[in-house]
Amino acid sequence: MDWTLLLTVTGLAIAGIFIGNVLSKKVSASSLKKGFGWFVLVMGIYIIIKELFFASPGGGH
Repeated sequence: MDWTLLLTVTGLAIAGIFIGNVLSKKVSASSLKKGFGWFVLVMGIYIIIKELFFASPGGGH
């Protein structure tokens, strides 16, 4: 098990909780929903383009 990776991810997740808590008090729920929707859309388009045009033959990465 890679403890360095595990502790790094855990630390970032905990930091994200605190940052998200502070931001949630400053940004309206409507804006968060809209922003998250755009984020998901952009990431979906990125993944589709990456898989269609830049994936290695045979599906291996």
